[in-house]
Amino acid sequence: MAPVAQAGPGHDHGDAAPVAGGNSPKRQPDGSVFLPKSAQRQLQVRTTIVKAEELPKVVELTARVVADPNAGGKVQPTVSGRIEPGPKGLPSLGAKVAKGEVLAYVRAAESATPELKVNLEQAKRKLARLEQLDGVVPQREIESVRIEVQSLTERLSSGGGSYVAREPLVAPVAGVIAAASVVAGQVVEPRELLFEIVDPARLQIEASGFDMALSANIESASASGTPGQSIPLRFMGSGTVLRDGALPIVFRTEGNKPVELAVGQPLKVLAKTRTKLKGHAVPASAVLKNPSNQDIVWTHTSAERFEPRTIRWAALDGANVAVLDGLADGARVVVQGAALLNQVR
Repeated sequence: MAPVAQAGPGHDHGDAAPVAGGNSPKRQPDGSVFLPKSAQRQLQVRTTIVKAEELPKVVELTARVVADPNAGGKVQPTVSGRIEPGPKGLPSLGAKVAKGEVLAYVRAAESATPELKVNLEQAKRKLARLEQLDGVVPQREIESVRIEVQSLTERLSSGGGSYVAREPLVAPVAGVIAAASVVAGQVVEPRELLFEIVDPARLQIEASGFDMALSANIESASASGTPGQSIPLRFMGSGTVLRDGALPIVFRTEGNKPVELAVGQPLKVLAKTRTKLKGHAVPASAVLKNPSNQDIVWTHTSAERFEPRTIRWAALDGANVAVLDGLADGARVVVQGAALLNQVR
């Protein structure tokens, strides 16, 4: 038997190719994911055990932020004229103002003599008519018109002039300047909106409802501001006149701290009703979409195995949802790192 030739130095093919490791994250053929413990720690995967419970039925409403009528106000002139800065200058957006603080002045532009004459003639005719009915109309009404005639006569005899030589524009409430549209020297007209003041700690949310019985069934409510943020609300009441085909329902932000909302901002209000339904409460971030665009959550079935579960869910608040179908009691649901787990291929 011929001896086996030994490979010389010129025939060295190097080390054998390494075998692919079997301990890396991988999507299995059945849709589950193999994720070793080291990768779970790296992705910061966290789970929680769920249990079915009675949860309030939630109704989702479209809404917008409005100013509280008792903590907000508008500043409008009653005469036409030019804008003059107030004692502290013209306030800018976001500036804090106190109730009664002078924001600006309106210097009247025209004489009011012609208007005074018209008002005086009307008051004289009214007084003459009431004096003919003496004994029929109350005496105090006649005296009121007589005083008005006297006042207008004195104004006219003094040369007329403007009703208000310089009208001060004062803040009707304390708060911050939410809108301002004035500059020094600007000519303004009566009823023109110059400043709008709001209290950021006292805002209202006006939602649109289509169920007449909903307002009597609301237990609590919250609004979704920024993603993951839930703003607690207190139900104030609802209107009885439809507006654009919907019933206005008013809520108020809880607490005395300003919230990150702006007047006119659209919101989504989640109103918890007294009607109960059975489900499993999980964070909203745990609900994802599979390639078929179905809603799923990931469950931890063994030490290094995760399986998707197709679910049906309803909103609870801005941060949590109720899984109505697709989960069993005792299931360990992924509540952190689910989005990264969903990307494993």
